[in-house]
Amino acid sequence: MTTTEANEAEILCARNRLVLAALRLFAEKGFEAATTREICEAAGANISAIRYYFGDKAGLYRAAFTEPMGDTPCHSDLKAYAQLPLDEALAALFRDFLEPLKKGEEFSLVMKLHFREMIEPTGAWQEEIDAEIKPQHDALVSLLKQHLKLDTVDDDIQRLAFAIIGMAVHFYVGQDIVSVICPQLLNSPEAIDVLAERLAAYAMSMIEGEVKRRSQAVNHA
Repeated sequence: MTTTEANEAEILCARNRLVLAALRLFAEKGFEAATTREICEAAGANISAIRYYFGDKAGLYRAAFTEPMGDTPCHSDLKAYAQLPLDEALAALFRDFLEPLKKGEEFSLVMKLHFREMIEPTGAWQEEIDAEIKPQHDALVSLLKQHLKLDTVDDDIQRLAFAIIGMAVHFYVGQDIVSVICPQLLNSPEAIDVLAERLAAYAMSMIEGEVKRRSQAVNHA
């Protein structure tokens, strides 16, 4: 490793320590109560490091709010779902959606911070909805519209999209409950991959049910 590469690695390591320390303290105390000084002490960093890496406390908060979840599919990746057969597209969507569950304790802190953000909003949650959640929802809606050969998106397609992704959301917000009742469903990366496959299969059944409902509605009209 060259000197430049070593320096870059140290910078990345120092930045990651700050993000993880901030995640823990923001999750425990909230944005206002957690001080930059105690975050830096926990990370073993100088107070000036926050300005250097993140600009200010708010920038550090947003990094802690989003970065530990890992890379989410970019908009071009989401559009690529439409190029796959529906069952494969759903499997890919669920794999991407559930990937953060593999992060263990770090993921639990992220969820705790997200719940706190809902109670003590800073604007980060709305940014997350606009940048990540809505595009992923729109990609699913587009898949359903394409599969059902519809000209427009109606309320039932929206209901179906929320119901499908809601199956995966439950494993986020109900992680503690699942871990008590049936811990083996989430206790390894392999188990989470199986979960993604099963949810995709369940979603296909829901879609087939919606196709049948629409067909019956037309016949009874």
